[in-house]
Amino acid sequence: MKLSTRSRYGLRLLVELAMAPPETTMFLGDIAKQQDISEKYLSKLVIPLRGARLIISRRGANGGYMLARDPREITLKEIVEALEGELFPLDCVKDPEVCTRTPQCASHDVWVDLNRTIREYLEGISLESIVQDYKKKLGVSDPFVYTI
Repeated sequence: MKLSTRSRYGLRLLVELAMAPPETTMFLGDIAKQQDISEKYLSKLVIPLRGARLIISRRGANGGYMLARDPREITLKEIVEALEGELFPLDCVKDPEVCTRTPQCASHDVWVDLNRTIREYLEGISLESIVQDYKKKLGVSDPFVYTI
């Protein structure tokens, strides 16, 4: 199983939104510059993220994008599934009926266990925990503290 740039860039988009103060909208152009990602590519990612109710968009002078929920409530599994689709290493893991060999397959249980392990791992990681790790890498506790 290999994740595409959709998941990698989509997660970076969501991290930027999660780092913004609550109820603050951000423009895709600003996120694109900050993360060095094409704005056009990001505009394609917001569609499934909105559909999964991970982000919301607002129009107007104060428009832009923001998280739909608290980052503590958003899991990496939700993000990846919104951008990649359902996570199954093989079709027979999702639907054992697709293969006539499933009942006597030597490896089927291994793939089922792998699927469960991946799903549980991704469910155990919140967007908030990713943001906290990112802040540590950046060496900041709150990137939006301004001094006038």
